[in-house]
Amino acid sequence: MSLTLSPALCRAARGLLDWTQEDLAHAAGVSRSTVRDFEKGRHDLHRASEEQILAAFDAAGVALIPPDGGGPGVRLAGSRG
Repeated sequence: MSLTLSPALCRAARGLLDWTQEDLAHAAGVSRSTVRDFEKGRHDLHRASEEQILAAFDAAGVALIPPDGGGPGVRLAGSRG
C-alpha cells in the first residue's frame, strides 16, 4: 500500500472497527505502547510495524483512502461512499 499511515488515520481506522489500542496491538502483533506512542505523535513507526498494522486493518476489512482533495480517510472495504 502506498498510503503512509498517520496517527489520525490509525485512530480513525480503530474507531471504525471499535478497536482499542490493545485490540490493534494484538491483531498486528505489536506492543500497545507502539500503538499508543505512534497515535500520540511521540514517534514514527518502523516500517515493519507499519506494515503489520496495515495488514491487521486490511484483514479486518478496513480500506485506507488516499487524499482526494479533501484529505485521506478510512472505510470498510466494499463500502461505497
